[in-house]
Amino acid sequence: MAIDLKCRLGKLELNSPLIAASGCFGYGTEYSELTPIHKLGGVVTKTITPHPRPGNPLPRIWETATGGMINSIGLANVGIDRYVIEKLPELRNYPSKVIVSVAGNSVAEYAEMVAKMEAHSEWHALEINISCPNVKEGGISFGVDPKMTEAAVKACRRETKRPMIVKLTPMATSLASIGKVCEDCGADALSLVNTYVGLAIDIERKRPRIATVTGGYSGPPIKPMALARVWEVYKAVNIPLIGMGGICSAEDVIEFFLAGASAVQIGTMFYVDPAIPDKILLGMEQYCDRHGIKHLSELTGQLDPTLKKSTETKCG
Repeated sequence: MAIDLKCRLGKLELNSPLIAASGCFGYGTEYSELTPIHKLGGVVTKTITPHPRPGNPLPRIWETATGGMINSIGLANVGIDRYVIEKLPELRNYPSKVIVSVAGNSVAEYAEMVAKMEAHSEWHALEINISCPNVKEGGISFGVDPKMTEAAVKACRRETKRPMIVKLTPMATSLASIGKVCEDCGADALSLVNTYVGLAIDIERKRPRIATVTGGYSGPPIKPMALARVWEVYKAVNIPLIGMGGICSAEDVIEFFLAGASAVQIGTMFYVDPAIPDKILLGMEQYCDRHGIKHLSELTGQLDPTLKKSTETKCG
């Protein structure tokens, strides 16, 4: 049976439900010889800021014993002006949809970033990053305070009519409330979740493993928590969700769809297996074929929250 793997995120149509997550795929070209990019529906480029950023001091990455990773890159990037001159033109004939991630330290900077991007045609959608835990100013603060969320999303929406995705942090007390604010302010879709805050310690030296002490925790161990957040937000909003957090297999993707996602982003797994899209898509096709599913949208939000016992177990 032919399976339709296309998915729609508002006005943005993707040929595949798999998207490369920001920060794990460089500017979009670095993985071109390692990953079957045409199997990805989209690629979210490294987050761009108004000015170049060298990032946080070394060491800034630590692999945990549980298969996860703590990073504190600090949004290292070339800045918006160099990005549109040096990086963006290389994506003109890209085989997947180009989603540009932007961040700022203030509402004015968010709006400035979107306005500058609007003058160029090589991209298809924006991801507004209001959730980075590894910068001192701006970043995560926009994603935990509803009033700051509202101001930033409204400012960005005024500058573009193209598809706009807002990336949410799991550190918000009520992520459903933040998601609803984004929807009300004109977001076309939401991506969730960004990394959790984590800490790794060298017990012999009694020092943190990374220079900034804490960093963003990602990888397989966060999947159950990420799934719970997707389910929480799915019940509160009416716009598409892009799930992420520890995705390594087709089974993981199916779980996110059942919890409410319409697409997913893969991040940490690209460091382990750059060819993972082929394996995931094959597994998804096999699953859909077994269950008589013709289109992935049939899976979105189909989690049955009830536990039903078919038989009673009697003792004695």
